[in-house]
Amino acid sequence: MEAVNPTSTQQSIQRTTLENGITLIVIENPVADIIAGRLFFKNAGTRVEPIAKAGVSHLLSAVITKGTDNLTAAEIAEKVESIGAGLNAETANDYFAVSLKTISQDFPEILQLAGDLIRFPSLPEDEIQLEQQLTLQTILAQQEQPFNLAFNQLREQMYPQHPYGVSVLGTQDTVSQLTRTDLIEYHNTYFRPDNLVISLAGRINLEQAVTLVNQVFGDWQCPNTSKPIPSVAELTPQPSEQFLPQQTQQTIIMLGYLTTSIQNADYPTLKLINTYLGNGLSSRLFVELREKQGLAYDVSSFFPTRVETSHFISYMGTAPENVEIAKQGLYQELQRLCEVPLTDDELQASKNKLLGQYALSKQSNGQLAHLFGWYQTLNQGIEFDESFQNQISTISSEQIQTVAQKYFTIEPYLSLVGPEK
Repeated sequence: MEAVNPTSTQQSIQRTTLENGITLIVIENPVADIIAGRLFFKNAGTRVEPIAKAGVSHLLSAVITKGTDNLTAAEIAEKVESIGAGLNAETANDYFAVSLKTISQDFPEILQLAGDLIRFPSLPEDEIQLEQQLTLQTILAQQEQPFNLAFNQLREQMYPQHPYGVSVLGTQDTVSQLTRTDLIEYHNTYFRPDNLVISLAGRINLEQAVTLVNQVFGDWQCPNTSKPIPSVAELTPQPSEQFLPQQTQQTIIMLGYLTTSIQNADYPTLKLINTYLGNGLSSRLFVELREKQGLAYDVSSFFPTRVETSHFISYMGTAPENVEIAKQGLYQELQRLCEVPLTDDELQASKNKLLGQYALSKQSNGQLAHLFGWYQTLNQGIEFDESFQNQISTISSEQIQTVAQKYFTIEPYLSLVGPEK
């Protein structure tokens, strides 16, 4: 059993590993009579999908709550709704997760149900076909949204033959070809106790949690095979420019740079750069390109957290006649980071914004369970919560300039979607 410094005077965080390899994290937070849980399968999500089966984990997440060996979809819904609980599944680039939330007295029942869904899903054929059609409709709907078109185009440029290059939903071609056998194969490969992180937050202590988790998962033994280790394609930066003509009122411009993973020492600095450059109405891009120059309908940036090589993207929606000057404006703001140090006031304001928003992301039991379980799933451990904040506090303007020069001085990937003129 391990413990870390409490996040507040009312919370304690402990971690232990059960006999069958399950990692259990407990954030004791007695303020509200609610227990929230996140059950993460690490080394899973879309990162482990073969390109030809892109979307298989999303389809599994949509179907896994629709039946067990002993319960139908209607019976599961009745169990959850009759006590006002929450239970759902999701997939992301780097994990598969089941989430639950309920009042404390009903938690054992919901945890047992979640365990049955994870271990004994029936995956009914009719439910698979239904969710398959709904997913295909969502993919088609996204193709009518210029932002999604621009991002998909950019992602494909940056991640050729890599699972990060495809939407979590998959594609029309891959989703339409998925079968129940594909879902079973994915489930059998990645759903195993030594690949599971259970993070619980609320009115529960470690001893109670260990007892409940062992009741549900204690007899679940690891298979004889080794834990699956994802193997993804090596990325060789080959910046390119692509334009997709669409009859829209504005043109979407996206500049993309391959960056790094959460494991890299540059990660906190890139998070701070993103806050300064593209987070909110006071961000550099918003003030310079929208407020001062009037070039943008919408302008921002994002730097997602990834286990593998991530990306830093700045984007703008602008009038078609302003494309060239807007494109140059985005590029110049990124180059300015490389050439002009942030002032002390700019640096401190960005730190305050980032750390303030980070604190707000830990208000509820659900948020706490997600954050600490997520860090453990990404191989950073629950200690990353404190170390990340400490690192942000010590970043200097020189560090920001050095990291910006490392990633933003090469030619960017460029994606444009809008009227052909």
